Amino acid sequence: MTDSTTPLEPSPAPAPEVAASPPPSFVKLAMRNMVRKGRQSLLHFGLTAVGFSTVLFLLAWFGRPSLPQ
Repeated sequence: MTDSTTPLEPSPAPAPEVAASPPPSFVKLAMRNMVRKGRQSLLHFGLTAVGFSTVLFLLAWFGRPSLPQ
């Protein structure tokens, strides 16, 4: 005879549903990361903006036409 208080087989765990929505886009992940690491993200953005502006300025400076005076 079997004891009725302990089941013979463990009850099956409910199967996890297949992801109903697609994984978050890279933009959403980047925005979430930027909110989480606010100061560091702003610092990196500022450094990137200054560096890009410097590159554009130097290209314009060295690429300027030389006019006769």
